[in-house]
Amino acid sequence: MDSTGDLGVLLASQYPLIIASARDERRLMAAIRQEAAGRGLPVWTWTAARGLARDEYPSQYGTQDPRQALSFITDLSDAGVFVLADAHHALADPVTLRTVKDCVLHAETGQTLVLTGPDLTVPAELDGLAVPWELQQPDDDELAAMVNRTMADLARGGLTTPLHLDDERALIETLRGLPLPDAARLLRRAVLADGSLGKEDLPGIRMAKAELLATDGVLELVDAGVALEDVGGLDGLKDWLRVRGRAIGSPEAAAMGIDPPRGVLLTGIPGCGKSMIARALATTWGIPLVLLDPSRVYRKYVGESEQRLDSALQTAAAMAPVVLWIDEIEKGFSAAGDGDGGVSTRLLGSFLRWLQDRPDGIFVVATANNVSSLPPELLRKGRFDEIFFVDLPEPEARRGIIAHHLTKRGHDPAGFDLERVTDLSMGYSGAELEAAVVGALYRAFGAGLPPSTDDLIAEIKGTVPLSVARFEDVEALRAWAAGRAVPA
Repeated sequence: MDSTGDLGVLLASQYPLIIASARDERRLMAAIRQEAAGRGLPVWTWTAARGLARDEYPSQYGTQDPRQALSFITDLSDAGVFVLADAHHALADPVTLRTVKDCVLHAETGQTLVLTGPDLTVPAELDGLAVPWELQQPDDDELAAMVNRTMADLARGGLTTPLHLDDERALIETLRGLPLPDAARLLRRAVLADGSLGKEDLPGIRMAKAELLATDGVLELVDAGVALEDVGGLDGLKDWLRVRGRAIGSPEAAAMGIDPPRGVLLTGIPGCGKSMIARALATTWGIPLVLLDPSRVYRKYVGESEQRLDSALQTAAAMAPVVLWIDEIEKGFSAAGDGDGGVSTRLLGSFLRWLQDRPDGIFVVATANNVSSLPPELLRKGRFDEIFFVDLPEPEARRGIIAHHLTKRGHDPAGFDLERVTDLSMGYSGAELEAAVVGALYRAFGAGLPPSTDDLIAEIKGTVPLSVARFEDVEALRAWAAGRAVPA
């Protein structure tokens, strides 16, 4: 259950205990008061600071202690809704938890106890007595009303610079998933930064939104910093991503019945640009990049790992539109999970269900170096739009990569014999080419001379590339990709 209408049904059904999970307490209380008023029920609220008080009345003396407040409720015979705010702190005490149970077991008809808090779960002691309920995120109508109120407040405050927004729907989609107070603050900040509001402000609002939401320790907001043009080679993959990017939010694409892009799995040789593609994609599309590190999901207590994954995926949905990057996915969702009590198997099942049914606006970029360890269920059509194999760069791509890293570090590629360096670097990955450029600069710095082609060649010849050191592994990857993945 996740709507205020469902809350009204629960109150009308006279459930004695509701566990209400919500981060926006003001909006939660407004929903409770609205539904209670519609059924003629008074609302009592308890906080650790004020104690227990009926709306529009002073607090009851001595009820700051939750056990005293619960005893007071037990002695009442009148119907009502009794809300205990931040109940997770009180429930940590076993005596208070038992007092809650006694209060519920002896509740009069029409009395409902509501325990609230962020991410509040039902304690085992209350199983069978409590019904969980979650306050849904504000819908588009609520967000639109908030935008209108905020703009009116800014106008009354003397903001005279004209405000313009070509597509109000795009703004609503950008703010979607945030509590109303946070959405209003981001909107005010965007307007006050330059006195206007336009399409150009939306990427900044998206980044600020992602910063607010990425606080669970599993998700990490990543500064992308590169564009697709900065990625050497991989032209087929880049063209594929550009076309999908044009379809995002396009009315013409929707009119043609085109579904929004959902994601790609990138496998291939390490150091050849898989992670860089994820960064470049977010920059090109102008949406946040969030890293989900599967290793951060695992915890030692039963059920905690699954809860952390579910919470992270819900947060990613709230961030939409977003690029969700899962680096080295095989380390978190592999086929071998028998040695951990079934945790990996359960995590994989949860992730597969989410991957199949995830909401629009989340584009998943998963990378894998050892794709053979991935379970077949993850590789079937429907989980990802496509599976691409990223191989070692061709000569033209190697030349571009070397030129890019020289330019990036303030050196003119025209001063180097790139053709010669490119010929000598066959079998080198993009990461190894970057390391050769860095090494050449250090070599020249140590000699007190400007960098030269000879420095680059010396670094190339002094490095054993992965394609040589792990020849069998590279060939095994290529053999797996033949017929199973699209060349990038």
